This record gives sequence, C-alpha cells and structure tokens, in this order.
Amino acid sequence: MLELSFVRDHLAKVEQMLRSRGMNPDVVLKDFREVDGQRRQAINAAETLKAHRNRLSQEIAGMKKSGQDATQLMADTKDMRVQIQELEKAAEEYDTRLSEVLVGLPNVPHDSVPEGKSAEDNVEVRRWGTKPAFDFTARPHWEIGEQLGILDLERAAKLSGARFAVYWDAGARLERALANFMLDVHTREHGYTEVLPPYLVNSDSMYGTGQLPKFASDLFRVPHGDKDLWLVPTAEVPITNLYRDEVLEGARLPVLLTAYTPCFRSEAGSYGKDVRGIIRQHQFQKVELVKFSRPEESYDQLEKLTHDAEEILQKLGLHYRVMLLSTADMGFSSAKTYDLEVWLPGQQLFREISSCSNFESFQARRANIRFKREGKGKSEFVHTLNGSGLAVGRTWLAILENYQQADGTVTVPEVLRSYMGTDRIGPPVAR
Repeated sequence: MLELSFVRDHLAKVEQMLRSRGMNPDVVLKDFREVDGQRRQAINAAETLKAHRNRLSQEIAGMKKSGQDATQLMADTKDMRVQIQELEKAAEEYDTRLSEVLVGLPNVPHDSVPEGKSAEDNVEVRRWGTKPAFDFTARPHWEIGEQLGILDLERAAKLSGARFAVYWDAGARLERALANFMLDVHTREHGYTEVLPPYLVNSDSMYGTGQLPKFASDLFRVPHGDKDLWLVPTAEVPITNLYRDEVLEGARLPVLLTAYTPCFRSEAGSYGKDVRGIIRQHQFQKVELVKFSRPEESYDQLEKLTHDAEEILQKLGLHYRVMLLSTADMGFSSAKTYDLEVWLPGQQLFREISSCSNFESFQARRANIRFKREGKGKSEFVHTLNGSGLAVGRTWLAILENYQQADGTVTVPEVLRSYMGTDRIGPPVAR
C-alpha cells in the first residue's frame, strides 16, 4: 500500500502512474483530494477546539478556586466536547474513505520499468540456450502425457471438474522429482531456508500481500466459523506474512525463504484461455522464493533472485528468455517484474514459467513488517521480493515437450535421473 502522505504530495505522479497501468485516475482516486482536505480540516478544527477547551478548563479551575461563578464557561466546554466528538467522528469517516482509495492503488513502477499499453510492450532482456531441433513434428504436452499414460485430464474432470489434472506413475514421480530438485538447489546452493507453511490462511494474510480486497474473485474462499479462510494462491502469501507485525534485526537481512506448496486459483478472468493441457489450472504446485531485504539492497536482490530461478532452467537444459514487464502488464503490488518464459516446441511459443518481483515497501506497509538498523532506534519498512523457482507443473510440461522422442518416449534430463531412478519415461501400462 502507498503511504497517504506520498499520494497527497505526489498526486500528479500517482495519476500518471495509474494511466501508465491502464487505469482511470478519476475512477481509482475518486474524490481523494477533497476528502483528504476535509479530513485535515476536521482534525485541525478538533485540535484547535481541544486547545481552547484546555485553556478554558484552566480558567475554570482558577475561577472556582477564587470563588467566582464558572457556570457559563463550563457550559461552553461541554459544547466544545460535543463539537470535538463530532469532528473526530467526521475525521474517522474521512479516514475510512481514504483507506478505501489507498488499498485500491497499485504500486508505483520503478523508473527502469518500460511504459506500455499491453504485454506487447514488455522488453526482452536476454535469452539462454537454443530451441531443440526435431526430425519429426513436435507434439504438445497433453498429447504426449495422454499417450504415455501419465496425464489424465478426463478422470480429473470426473473428480473435480475442468482445470484439474491427475498424474499417474512416472508423471507423478516427475512432479515430485522436480520439486525436490528445485528445493535442493535453492537450499544447498542459493542459501534459502525451506519452510512448510499452512495452505489455508486468514484474510489478514491475503490483505498483507495485496490479494484482498481487490482480487477476491480470483481466490478460493473457505468459510470457517464466523471468519473466512482462503486457499493460498501462492506460497508468497503465507511466507511473506510469517513476519507480519514484527520487527526484524537489520543484521538478519536479507532473509531468504523457499517453500513448495500447492496453489489454488479460481482463474475468474481467464474463461476460454489455455483450455488445452495443464497451462492454466485451478490447482498446481510451485516452489516459491521469498526475500526480505534492506531498501537500498532490494534491486540487487531482485537480480539475484531472478538468476536463482534461471539456474533451475539452465540445469534442466530448457531454452528460455527473460522479459522485463511493462507498466501495463506488471502485477498490482509490484514495482518491477521479470518474467522467465520457457520455450515450448509442441506449441511453438514461449510461456511464462516464473515471475520475479520487487514490491519495495508496498507489502511491508500493508503487513507492517519492519526492521531496525544496527544502532538505530527507529524502525523502517523492509522491502519484500518473491519469484517462482519454478512453477512445477509448467516445468513438467516443458520437459515433456522439449525432451520428447520420435518413438513417443521422453528423455529425463540428467539432473533429474537420480530423483526419478530412470533416464526415460516409457510406454504406458494399462489401468
């Protein structure tokens, strides 16, 4: 969330930021300037009356002490007390209206983010590897998975409906192998600490990372007594909120955490998109990377986090590109985002497999996550970052499409063979 004073002092910049994100400032900001002015007038008037009442109270005390009649002044202070209460109530109502505006404001993009009107304005930063060459027509993962008997969308639909998947045998083992491989690399080589968080979180947690209230329709809500719980859309939510309402010691930063969890998304705005295969699912698994950083180090930490995610793709031998998202395509809470897009030969396109973002203090302000520098008494908001390291399901399908063979089998990448116990995913068995 943006700070009230920042929006007030940089309103023109905020309006331009909203336009660059494809949003209408008049709709988002509403009557911010007027309400903010009315709030300050109410607060100032209340403070002026309080000071005047205090002076009268001292005068009343002196009059009583000297035996003078203070009846009129006492009546005046009583009237002032009523006026002060009315002004404070009005200020609270203005506060509520301003808070409603503030929670709907996205983060301000970093100066290095390209301005754009759509995803077409994203900028390619670099590529790694080359596209695989086949002497046969490459097939998409849904055909490979079905023919190998390792991906079962029909039975998943029977169990849960559309946008769910069942993995059989080597398909299930490949998913597990990828998760273990990713966690091992991030914990043993990159210095992250593994965490296993809850998969259901409260509304405060969703608010802290920016999913609520704006994106409630994209989430799965679970009524629980007189409160709601939410299935996590990403491990970013529980991991970031581990330190909600806490003050970290500056010497601990950066804190690097990783987690493997299922992720649940209603995909409310994606009807008709990516209906084939497992590109866009209601449930999928992901290894998440989360960092808590000093503000002055957060953009260096973003580069490191992005390279940590890239290294998984490099070790798997998967061709990819890094895209710097434009203002129109970046997430609500992000100040800067890199997307890693893996090449899928069966579909002849690049597909996002990781999104790595710096949120600066946007989430920390909502979740009240602070740190205290060594020798300093005043605390500051940390900067939070996260990225997929990687989305396991999309890595799974990328392996099927990039390592498919003419005989219908799939070669297992060398780094996964010790996890899989085989170098090849072969023909199916009857079920």
